[in-house]
Amino acid sequence: MPLDAQRIGQALDESLTLHSTLCRREAPAFQRALQGGEPVVVACTQEQRLFTELAEQTEGARTSVIRFVNIRETGGWSRDAAQATPKMAALLSAARLPDPEPVAAVSYRSGGRVLIVGALDAAERAAALLQDVLDVTIFTTGPGEAGGAQARRWPVLGGRLTSIKGWLGAFDVEWSAANPIDLDLCTRCNACVAVCPEGAIGLDYQIDLAACRSHRACVAACASAGAIDFDRAASVQDERFDLVLDLRAPDATPTFLQHALPQGYVRWDGSDAAALLRLRDLVGEFEKPKFFDYKQSICAHARNEQVGCRACIDICSAEAITSRKDEQRIHVEPHLCVGCGACTTVCPTGAIGYAAPRPADLGARLRTLLGAYASAGGQGATLLLHSQGRGQALVDELGRAAQLKLAHGVPHAVLPVPLWHTASVGIELWLGAIAWGAQQVVVLTTDEEAPQYLDGLQAQMDVAQTLLNGLGYSGTHLKLIRAASALDLDAELQLLKQTRQRGVSPAARFAALNDKRATLGLALDHLIAQSPLKDSERPEAIGLPAAAPLGQVNVNADRCTLCLSCVGACPAGALLDNAERPELRFIEKNCVQCGLCATTCPEDAITLQARLLLTPQRAQPRVLNAAQPYGCIRCGKPFGTVQAIEAMLGRLAGHAMFQGAALERLKMCGDCRVIDIYTATDEVTIDQVADGRHMKGWRP
Repeated sequence: MPLDAQRIGQALDESLTLHSTLCRREAPAFQRALQGGEPVVVACTQEQRLFTELAEQTEGARTSVIRFVNIRETGGWSRDAAQATPKMAALLSAARLPDPEPVAAVSYRSGGRVLIVGALDAAERAAALLQDVLDVTIFTTGPGEAGGAQARRWPVLGGRLTSIKGWLGAFDVEWSAANPIDLDLCTRCNACVAVCPEGAIGLDYQIDLAACRSHRACVAACASAGAIDFDRAASVQDERFDLVLDLRAPDATPTFLQHALPQGYVRWDGSDAAALLRLRDLVGEFEKPKFFDYKQSICAHARNEQVGCRACIDICSAEAITSRKDEQRIHVEPHLCVGCGACTTVCPTGAIGYAAPRPADLGARLRTLLGAYASAGGQGATLLLHSQGRGQALVDELGRAAQLKLAHGVPHAVLPVPLWHTASVGIELWLGAIAWGAQQVVVLTTDEEAPQYLDGLQAQMDVAQTLLNGLGYSGTHLKLIRAASALDLDAELQLLKQTRQRGVSPAARFAALNDKRATLGLALDHLIAQSPLKDSERPEAIGLPAAAPLGQVNVNADRCTLCLSCVGACPAGALLDNAERPELRFIEKNCVQCGLCATTCPEDAITLQARLLLTPQRAQPRVLNAAQPYGCIRCGKPFGTVQAIEAMLGRLAGHAMFQGAALERLKMCGDCRVIDIYTATDEVTIDQVADGRHMKGWRP
């Protein structure tokens, strides 16, 4: 493939010597680099194992950090290879960035105790393949075609399976043992099967009670073993297992129907040997990153026992997120979380954030890629965000197909960015990338993604695209593509060449932060400042789709009583009171459109409007409603608003407990109300009220 060492060196701001046969005759150059002590970047992923072994065998090696980057399938093997030098420089530049800070780990411990659920014949065949490594128990759901073997080689449970919950090392299984045949006592002599006139006993040695006509011949046949007892009371039993192998069809059972199954739970149809191999490897202690951070203080899920935002709960494909309304929070079970990051993408406040890598680290990578690409003379960069699994495999396959002249290959302006999961990046980094100089951000999806991921990503893309077009940046800047093969991907990438986008100039220089709203604000500020629209052409506000985390709160002043319950409910500090006067204020820049204010409002006086305000007032407090204060009829001190007190008087005027003097007391402040109650029999002063001496039983 064509390599221009001089241009690449200029982009990286240093003089480079190009070695293109390192895995063969130029290997000593790699070893000399290791002896220098500085981090080393190798632009070859194919021979990563070879280079790692070579590093271990190099005497005097001082370098402990070796990073590998692919510039071959991603650019060199393409019909655009002659134009791919800026891309290569960008990929090499990003590879030189330091590794992100390590994150907390989630631990699992598995002793290898596996429960196999399914027809007895199939379960025993699977058990035979696992018994040398795992401690097997079978839960029979029927005899299958052949029934169980005569030799009982593994413990067998039976009954009605009611639930399986948990994860690797901690699966809690519950079932109802209601069958007359006790499988622990059954010797599989088949006497009961032979004598049953209805054929109600199968070779899983359980009785079909719907077919049984109570002849009880089976009881007599089993007298020596005593395994059959029709009078045995049904009991609920539970047991814990480390692993579960489920042989039932997914549509035949309600167990774990979510898209992302728990670690340690495997479905097997009897054909894919890889599934069993995965189980055999799950013995011991394991760790994975804790993929998320959670800040309850800014979570928009619940306030004052009212539920607002459920975006993270609804999109989680692992069902790892649940509502704890009474605690005004969500709960994320780290053992179930698979790190897709979709919850962080749809979270409007940033209360739940991605941690592996953190947004600041990924933002630094995107900014480095785009900066190096532009410095090397590249134009019209497109970021291709793809998964490290199936997405990376498609990119590699496309490169090989291009090298064999079967496809065009990855275009020279497309910069692939592998992610743990494509759903982990959202609107703040998409718009940040556009602000840093990208013409397009394209997200590649495959059959790995759950359907709700696609819906969530598209909804957020619609918001971002509406923003950009409203600011005068023409064209399609954000695109979700789906590919099942390398040729599908090739066709989608070629279509990108037919679109034209108006980009940002000059590119932004801000760094991404771990605070989602702060990064989004920086991106919006730059995009607004560099908008191609003239001041006279720029609208006051851009209307946005309902999924937008931006907008304003509208208050019906005729209904609002300024109770300020909405202020207490707001998680983002967008709604404020005024300590000096009855007033409801609003800062639009802070609003996340979670809806908690509207849900909390007892008067139904609040509605939401998704939009982006383009005037400076977006960041300034403005008054949504104000009222005349209501003064105490006894001391004159304001203690509420005229509208709120009059509304209360109107509602309670007909109540039996609020007649005459009691109704008048509602027009008094709290202190005067107490004084008025007690002055009917005793003289009480303000000072006595203040220190509690008016209370019954008070002693000096």
